[in-house]
Amino acid sequence: MSEASKPKANLFQSMALGGASAMFAVNFTHPIETVKTRMQVSGLGIGQTCSALVKDEGVTAFWKGLPFAYGRELSYTSIKLGAYAPVRDALGAGGPDAPFYMKFLAGAITGGVGSVVGNPFDVMKTLAQTNKGDAGLGTIVGDMYRDQGIAGFYRGVQVNIARACVLNATKMGVYDMTKGFVTEQTGWSRKDVRTAFCSSFVAGFFMTCTVAPWDMLRTKLMNQPTDAKLYNGFSDCLVKTVKQDGVLSLWRGFIPIWARFAPQATLQLLTIEFLYGFFGFKSI
Repeated sequence: MSEASKPKANLFQSMALGGASAMFAVNFTHPIETVKTRMQVSGLGIGQTCSALVKDEGVTAFWKGLPFAYGRELSYTSIKLGAYAPVRDALGAGGPDAPFYMKFLAGAITGGVGSVVGNPFDVMKTLAQTNKGDAGLGTIVGDMYRDQGIAGFYRGVQVNIARACVLNATKMGVYDMTKGFVTEQTGWSRKDVRTAFCSSFVAGFFMTCTVAPWDMLRTKLMNQPTDAKLYNGFSDCLVKTVKQDGVLSLWRGFIPIWARFAPQATLQLLTIEFLYGFFGFKSI
């Protein structure tokens, strides 16, 4: 069956495939995410952060919070990744000549909605990754609920929505446009694994450039103690961070963020493209 004659996955089918792709990818990228989060909180470099983790907590500490990461991928990423193509097509931006801003809009919509659904898992994952003790998952969740109630699971939701909109608009928009450019320049098809690999790697770099400041602020807001409030929202966190550490501190952890985004975007997008083809659906 030719690519053009293949049916498109519906919204729920696409979200299921997106969630499966994300669950697979996070196993490999979670340790990088843990290092990045520790760097943002401590201000230490990559080498110091990694050596301290291994020395004080053991190698398995790199996978702290992985169960919460699974929950995040099945909620947030299944929507932002899986729902992108159906939403893009619903906006009339599925054609190769569709304006880039419509593709970015589709990515922003799915990213924003996904972030609201997945915010509790994001908060718990961040607290688990920065926890240097032996507190179990149940203890972390219980302490949060005891000290702040349901609202505690939605701390940092405003900046998380902004981050998700910027991230997914960049990721899916750049990926979609780069696929068109690569096919024109090389003659490869849009479903060719080489096209997907090149496009996802480019998307990973631009994601890092646009998302790093939002990621820093999100980590600081979500990592506040369960029984204390260090920042009065996004604006207060931004002002205090810049005043204390300077503007460039917003890009702290750029290298590990890129080291995570590039392979994560590549693994997620290659996997979902494979699953689309395996189940007989049209590629992104």
